[in-house]
Amino acid sequence: MRDRPPPNRTERARHRRTWPVRRYTLGEEPGDDLSASTTAVQRLAMMWPLAVEAWRLSGRPLPDYPRSRAPVRVIHPPHPAGDTDPT
Repeated sequence: MRDRPPPNRTERARHRRTWPVRRYTLGEEPGDDLSASTTAVQRLAMMWPLAVEAWRLSGRPLPDYPRSRAPVRVIHPPHPAGDTDPT
């Protein structure tokens, strides 16, 4: 829900002119891997607002418990044939 009415058509058009736009030939778009241009901390910072928004949209409260008590399920991959050592 918006706090104010949407801007008029001229204001919207003026705002759109400031959007960063890049044009690529179909099939030559850059990949989604940001690891070469960002740090792990920057990528986590990008992810956090998305996670908070996803929880908000779900209608459920954001979990608030220590990481050591986070509900997890560990699934071990199958061992290659003949390998019986679980380590």
